[in-house]
Amino acid sequence: MQLIYVVLIFVISYIVTFFSFPIMIPRLKKAGIVGKNMNNEKQEEIAEMGGLVIAAGFGAGIFFAIFLRTFFDIFISVSLTTILAVLSTVLIVVIIGVFDDLLSMRQWIKAIIPVFAALPLMAIKEGYSMMRIPFVGLIDFGIFYTLALVPLGITGAANAVNMLAGFNGLEVGMGIVAVGSLAIIAYLIGQTVSLIILMATLGALVATLYYNWYPAKILVGDVGTLSIGAVMACAVIVGNYETAGAIIIIPYLIDFLIKAKNHFPGKNWWGVHKDGKLYCPESGPVGLCQLIMKLCGGISERNLVLVLMGIEAVFGVIAILVYI
Repeated sequence: MQLIYVVLIFVISYIVTFFSFPIMIPRLKKAGIVGKNMNNEKQEEIAEMGGLVIAAGFGAGIFFAIFLRTFFDIFISVSLTTILAVLSTVLIVVIIGVFDDLLSMRQWIKAIIPVFAALPLMAIKEGYSMMRIPFVGLIDFGIFYTLALVPLGITGAANAVNMLAGFNGLEVGMGIVAVGSLAIIAYLIGQTVSLIILMATLGALVATLYYNWYPAKILVGDVGTLSIGAVMACAVIVGNYETAGAIIIIPYLIDFLIKAKNHFPGKNWWGVHKDGKLYCPESGPVGLCQLIMKLCGGISERNLVLVLMGIEAVFGVIAILVYI
Protein backbone atom coordinates (compact mmCIF):
# COMPACT_ATOMS: atom_id res chain seq x y z
CA MET A 1 0.00 0.00 0.00
CA GLN A 2 1.52 3.34 -1.10
CA LEU A 3 1.10 5.31 2.13
CA ILE A 4 2.57 8.55 0.75
CA TYR A 5 -0.15 8.72 -1.91
CA VAL A 6 -2.84 8.07 0.68
CA VAL A 7 -1.49 11.03 2.65
CA LEU A 8 -1.58 13.12 -0.55
CA ILE A 9 -5.28 12.29 -0.93
CA PHE A 10 -5.82 13.69 2.57
CA VAL A 11 -3.83 16.83 1.69
CA ILE A 12 -5.71 17.46 -1.57
CA SER A 13 -9.05 17.05 0.18
CA TYR A 14 -7.94 19.33 3.02
CA ILE A 15 -6.69 22.10 0.73
CA VAL A 16 -9.77 22.13 -1.50
CA THR A 17 -12.09 22.21 1.52
CA PHE A 18 -10.15 24.77 3.55
CA PHE A 19 -9.88 27.32 0.76
CA SER A 20 -13.43 26.79 -0.49
CA PHE A 21 -15.10 27.92 2.72
CA PRO A 22 -14.05 31.61 2.49
CA ILE A 23 -15.55 31.62 -1.00
CA MET A 24 -18.77 29.82 -0.07
CA ILE A 25 -19.65 31.41 3.28
CA PRO A 26 -20.44 34.93 1.95
CA ARG A 27 -22.23 33.47 -1.07
CA LEU A 28 -24.44 31.26 1.08
CA LYS A 29 -25.31 34.24 3.27
CA LYS A 30 -26.10 36.36 0.22
CA ALA A 31 -28.37 33.60 -1.10
CA GLY A 32 -30.21 33.50 2.22
CA ILE A 33 -29.02 29.98 3.03
CA VAL A 34 -28.55 30.58 6.73
CA GLY A 35 -29.55 28.95 10.00
CA LYS A 36 -29.78 30.04 13.62
CA ASN A 37 -26.91 29.16 15.92
CA MET A 38 -29.41 27.80 18.44
CA ASN A 39 -27.06 27.29 21.39
CA ASN A 40 -25.62 30.78 21.27
CA GLU A 41 -27.27 33.33 23.56
CA LYS A 42 -27.81 35.73 20.65
CA GLN A 43 -28.91 32.92 18.30
CA GLU A 44 -27.40 34.81 15.38
CA GLU A 45 -27.88 33.59 11.83
CA ILE A 46 -24.84 32.07 10.14
CA ALA A 47 -24.26 30.37 6.79
CA GLU A 48 -25.60 26.83 6.45
CA MET A 49 -25.14 23.84 4.13
CA GLY A 50 -21.39 23.74 4.68
CA GLY A 51 -21.69 20.05 3.87
CA LEU A 52 -21.54 21.04 0.21
CA VAL A 53 -17.93 22.09 0.74
CA ILE A 54 -17.20 18.83 2.57
CA ALA A 55 -18.59 16.98 -0.45
CA ALA A 56 -16.40 19.06 -2.78
CA GLY A 57 -13.28 18.25 -0.76
CA PHE A 58 -14.21 14.58 -0.60
CA GLY A 59 -14.80 14.51 -4.35
CA ALA A 60 -11.45 16.19 -5.00
CA GLY A 61 -9.66 13.54 -2.95
CA ILE A 62 -11.48 10.71 -4.71
CA PHE A 63 -10.81 12.12 -8.19
CA PHE A 64 -7.14 12.55 -7.29
CA ALA A 65 -7.02 8.85 -6.36
CA ILE A 66 -8.70 7.98 -9.68
CA PHE A 67 -6.14 10.17 -11.49
CA LEU A 68 -3.25 8.31 -9.82
CA ARG A 69 -4.84 4.95 -10.62
CA THR A 70 -5.55 5.77 -14.27
CA PHE A 71 -2.40 7.58 -15.38
CA PHE A 72 0.34 6.32 -13.05
CA ASP A 73 -0.85 2.78 -12.17
CA ILE A 74 -0.79 3.69 -8.48
CA PHE A 75 -3.41 1.79 -6.44
CA ILE A 76 -3.44 -0.70 -9.33
CA SER A 77 -5.40 -3.22 -7.25
CA VAL A 78 -8.17 -0.70 -6.58
CA SER A 79 -11.42 -1.25 -8.47
CA LEU A 80 -12.54 1.95 -10.21
CA THR A 81 -16.03 0.48 -10.35
CA THR A 82 -16.12 0.31 -6.56
CA ILE A 83 -14.70 3.82 -6.14
CA LEU A 84 -17.24 5.30 -8.56
CA ALA A 85 -20.10 3.40 -6.93
CA VAL A 86 -19.15 4.83 -3.54
CA LEU A 87 -18.84 8.31 -5.04
CA SER A 88 -22.29 7.93 -6.60
CA THR A 89 -23.79 6.81 -3.28
CA VAL A 90 -22.31 9.77 -1.41
CA LEU A 91 -23.43 12.25 -4.08
CA ILE A 92 -26.99 10.88 -3.95
CA VAL A 93 -26.94 11.42 -0.18
CA VAL A 94 -25.63 14.96 -0.77
CA ILE A 95 -28.60 15.67 -3.05
CA ILE A 96 -30.98 14.29 -0.41
CA GLY A 97 -29.32 16.52 2.18
CA VAL A 98 -29.69 19.59 -0.04
CA PHE A 99 -33.41 18.92 -0.48
CA ASP A 100 -33.78 18.42 3.26
CA ASP A 101 -31.93 21.63 4.12
CA LEU A 102 -33.98 23.66 1.64
CA LEU A 103 -37.39 21.99 1.99
CA SER A 104 -37.28 20.47 5.51
CA MET A 105 -38.43 16.92 4.80
CA ARG A 106 -40.59 15.09 7.32
CA GLN A 107 -38.60 12.90 9.68
CA TRP A 108 -40.01 9.61 8.38
CA ILE A 109 -39.20 10.56 4.78
CA LYS A 110 -35.65 11.55 5.72
CA ALA A 111 -35.26 8.24 7.57
CA ILE A 112 -36.25 6.14 4.56
CA ILE A 113 -35.07 7.96 1.44
CA PRO A 114 -31.28 7.37 1.94
CA VAL A 115 -32.05 3.71 1.16
CA PHE A 116 -32.08 4.69 -2.51
CA ALA A 117 -28.53 6.03 -2.20
CA ALA A 118 -27.39 2.44 -1.72
CA LEU A 119 -28.48 1.48 -5.25
CA PRO A 120 -25.01 1.98 -6.85
CA LEU A 121 -23.44 -0.37 -4.28
CA MET A 122 -26.28 -2.85 -4.66
CA ALA A 123 -25.96 -2.77 -8.46
CA ILE A 124 -22.38 -4.02 -8.33
CA LYS A 125 -23.02 -6.37 -5.37
CA GLU A 126 -20.39 -4.56 -3.34
CA GLY A 127 -19.33 -6.01 -0.03
CA TYR A 128 -18.95 -9.54 1.30
CA SER A 129 -21.97 -11.60 2.30
CA MET A 130 -19.82 -13.51 4.81
CA MET A 131 -19.73 -11.56 8.08
CA ARG A 132 -17.98 -12.45 11.32
CA ILE A 133 -20.39 -11.84 14.18
CA PRO A 134 -18.82 -11.56 17.68
CA PHE A 135 -19.52 -14.65 19.85
CA VAL A 136 -21.25 -16.31 16.88
CA GLY A 137 -18.66 -16.69 14.12
CA LEU A 138 -18.95 -16.48 10.34
CA ILE A 139 -22.42 -16.14 8.85
CA ASP A 140 -23.21 -16.07 5.13
CA PHE A 141 -26.13 -13.70 4.56
CA GLY A 142 -26.17 -14.40 0.82
CA ILE A 143 -28.35 -12.12 -1.29
CA PHE A 144 -29.93 -10.72 1.91
CA TYR A 145 -26.67 -8.85 2.48
CA THR A 146 -26.89 -6.96 -0.82
CA LEU A 147 -30.64 -6.36 -0.87
CA ALA A 148 -31.20 -5.56 2.81
CA LEU A 149 -28.08 -5.06 4.92
CA VAL A 150 -26.30 -2.69 2.52
CA PRO A 151 -29.21 -0.22 2.18
CA LEU A 152 -29.98 -0.57 5.89
CA GLY A 153 -26.36 0.25 6.72
CA ILE A 154 -26.33 3.35 4.50
CA THR A 155 -29.60 4.81 5.77
CA GLY A 156 -28.92 3.79 9.38
CA ALA A 157 -25.49 5.42 9.55
CA ALA A 158 -26.60 8.54 7.66
CA ASN A 159 -29.57 9.12 9.94
CA ALA A 160 -27.64 8.28 13.12
CA VAL A 161 -25.06 11.00 12.44
CA ASN A 162 -27.84 13.37 11.38
CA MET A 163 -29.61 12.97 14.73
CA LEU A 164 -26.58 13.41 17.01
CA ALA A 165 -26.00 16.97 15.87
CA GLY A 166 -26.94 20.57 16.57
CA PHE A 167 -23.90 21.89 18.46
CA ASN A 168 -20.93 23.79 17.05
CA GLY A 169 -18.26 21.31 15.96
CA LEU A 170 -20.16 18.21 17.13
CA GLU A 171 -20.93 16.46 13.85
CA VAL A 172 -17.54 17.27 12.35
CA GLY A 173 -15.56 16.59 15.54
CA MET A 174 -17.15 13.20 16.16
CA GLY A 175 -16.88 12.49 12.45
CA ILE A 176 -13.13 13.09 12.56
CA VAL A 177 -12.74 10.63 15.45
CA ALA A 178 -14.98 8.00 13.85
CA VAL A 179 -13.53 8.30 10.34
CA GLY A 180 -9.98 8.46 11.70
CA SER A 181 -10.53 5.27 13.71
CA LEU A 182 -11.95 3.45 10.70
CA ALA A 183 -9.01 4.68 8.58
CA ILE A 184 -6.54 3.16 11.05
CA ILE A 185 -8.38 -0.16 10.86
CA ALA A 186 -8.49 -0.02 7.05
CA TYR A 187 -4.71 0.50 7.03
CA LEU A 188 -4.10 -2.33 9.51
CA ILE A 189 -6.11 -4.86 7.49
CA GLY A 190 -4.89 -3.64 4.08
CA GLN A 191 -8.22 -2.39 2.72
CA THR A 192 -6.95 0.21 0.24
CA VAL A 193 -10.29 1.26 -1.28
CA SER A 194 -11.77 1.85 2.15
CA LEU A 195 -8.67 3.79 3.23
CA ILE A 196 -8.86 6.05 0.16
CA ILE A 197 -12.52 6.83 0.88
CA LEU A 198 -11.83 7.58 4.53
CA MET A 199 -8.72 9.72 3.96
CA ALA A 200 -10.56 11.84 1.40
CA THR A 201 -13.29 12.34 3.99
CA LEU A 202 -10.89 12.95 6.86
CA GLY A 203 -9.07 15.71 4.99
CA ALA A 204 -12.36 17.48 4.31
CA LEU A 205 -13.54 17.14 7.92
CA VAL A 206 -10.31 18.37 9.50
CA ALA A 207 -10.41 21.46 7.26
CA THR A 208 -14.10 22.01 8.08
CA LEU A 209 -13.53 21.92 11.84
CA TYR A 210 -11.67 25.26 11.64
CA TYR A 211 -14.85 26.93 10.40
CA ASN A 212 -17.38 24.83 12.32
CA TRP A 213 -15.75 24.84 15.76
CA TYR A 214 -17.28 27.03 18.46
CA PRO A 215 -18.15 29.78 17.70
CA ALA A 216 -19.05 28.41 14.28
CA LYS A 217 -18.75 30.49 11.13
CA ILE A 218 -20.88 27.99 9.20
CA LEU A 219 -23.18 25.05 9.92
CA VAL A 220 -22.74 21.85 7.92
CA GLY A 221 -26.49 21.20 7.67
CA ASP A 222 -28.17 17.90 6.87
CA VAL A 223 -26.17 17.71 3.65
CA GLY A 224 -23.08 17.40 5.86
CA THR A 225 -24.37 15.07 8.56
CA LEU A 226 -26.03 12.63 6.18
CA SER A 227 -22.89 12.51 4.01
CA ILE A 228 -20.58 11.78 6.95
CA GLY A 229 -22.73 8.82 7.98
CA ALA A 230 -22.99 7.53 4.42
CA VAL A 231 -19.21 7.59 3.96
CA MET A 232 -18.70 5.65 7.18
CA ALA A 233 -21.16 2.99 6.02
CA CYS A 234 -19.62 2.78 2.53
CA ALA A 235 -16.14 2.36 3.99
CA VAL A 236 -16.99 -0.59 6.23
CA ILE A 237 -19.08 -2.24 3.49
CA VAL A 238 -16.33 -2.16 0.84
CA GLY A 239 -13.69 -2.98 3.46
CA ASN A 240 -15.61 -5.89 4.98
CA TYR A 241 -15.19 -4.75 8.58
CA GLU A 242 -18.79 -4.14 9.55
CA THR A 243 -18.05 -5.10 13.16
CA ALA A 244 -15.89 -1.98 13.49
CA GLY A 245 -18.69 0.11 12.04
CA ALA A 246 -21.13 -1.34 14.57
CA ILE A 247 -18.78 -0.44 17.44
CA ILE A 248 -18.08 3.06 16.13
CA ILE A 249 -21.79 3.81 15.81
CA ILE A 250 -22.64 2.91 19.45
CA PRO A 251 -22.67 6.52 20.79
CA TYR A 252 -25.03 7.45 17.97
CA LEU A 253 -27.19 4.43 18.81
CA ILE A 254 -27.40 5.49 22.46
CA ASP A 255 -28.55 8.95 21.35
CA PHE A 256 -31.12 7.35 19.04
CA LEU A 257 -32.55 5.18 21.82
CA ILE A 258 -32.88 8.12 24.23
CA LYS A 259 -34.59 10.20 21.55
CA ALA A 260 -36.87 7.30 20.60
CA LYS A 261 -37.94 7.04 24.23
CA ASN A 262 -38.86 10.74 24.07
CA HIS A 263 -40.69 10.37 20.73
CA PHE A 264 -38.02 12.23 18.73
CA PRO A 265 -38.63 15.83 19.86
CA GLY A 266 -38.53 18.30 16.98
CA LYS A 267 -37.96 21.53 18.89
CA ASN A 268 -36.82 23.02 22.21
CA TRP A 269 -34.52 20.06 22.86
CA TRP A 270 -31.07 21.67 22.63
CA GLY A 271 -30.72 22.78 26.24
CA VAL A 272 -31.20 25.80 28.46
CA HIS A 273 -28.49 28.43 27.93
CA LYS A 274 -27.46 30.26 31.10
CA ASP A 275 -24.23 31.98 32.17
CA GLY A 276 -22.28 30.53 29.25
CA LYS A 277 -23.36 26.96 29.99
CA LEU A 278 -25.98 24.58 28.64
CA TYR A 279 -28.32 22.90 31.11
CA CYS A 280 -30.61 19.93 30.64
CA PRO A 281 -34.25 20.97 30.04
CA GLU A 282 -36.56 20.57 33.04
CA SER A 283 -38.45 17.86 31.18
CA GLY A 284 -35.32 15.69 31.35
CA PRO A 285 -32.73 14.41 28.85
CA VAL A 286 -34.12 14.00 25.35
CA GLY A 287 -30.82 12.84 23.84
CA LEU A 288 -27.24 11.93 24.71
CA CYS A 289 -26.20 15.60 24.72
CA GLN A 290 -28.81 16.55 27.30
CA LEU A 291 -27.89 13.52 29.42
CA ILE A 292 -24.31 14.81 29.56
CA MET A 293 -25.61 18.28 30.48
CA LYS A 294 -27.53 16.72 33.37
CA LEU A 295 -24.65 14.56 34.59
CA CYS A 296 -22.28 17.55 34.49
CA GLY A 297 -24.75 19.94 36.12
CA GLY A 298 -24.33 22.29 33.17
CA ILE A 299 -21.55 22.42 30.62
CA SER A 300 -20.27 24.82 27.98
CA GLU A 301 -20.98 23.99 24.35
CA ARG A 302 -17.27 23.61 23.60
CA ASN A 303 -16.74 21.17 26.48
CA LEU A 304 -19.90 19.25 25.61
CA VAL A 305 -18.51 18.58 22.15
CA LEU A 306 -15.12 17.58 23.60
CA VAL A 307 -16.81 15.10 25.96
CA LEU A 308 -18.74 13.54 23.07
CA MET A 309 -15.58 13.35 20.97
CA GLY A 310 -13.91 11.63 23.92
CA ILE A 311 -16.74 9.11 24.17
CA GLU A 312 -16.47 8.42 20.44
CA ALA A 313 -12.68 8.04 20.82
CA VAL A 314 -13.19 5.31 23.44
CA PHE A 315 -15.30 3.28 21.03
CA GLY A 316 -12.83 4.06 18.25
CA VAL A 317 -10.01 2.55 20.31
CA ILE A 318 -12.14 -0.51 21.11
CA ALA A 319 -12.83 -1.01 17.40
CA ILE A 320 -9.12 -0.71 16.57
CA LEU A 321 -8.16 -3.22 19.29
CA VAL A 322 -10.58 -5.76 17.81
CA TYR A 323 -8.57 -5.69 14.56
CA ILE A 324 -5.04 -5.64 15.97
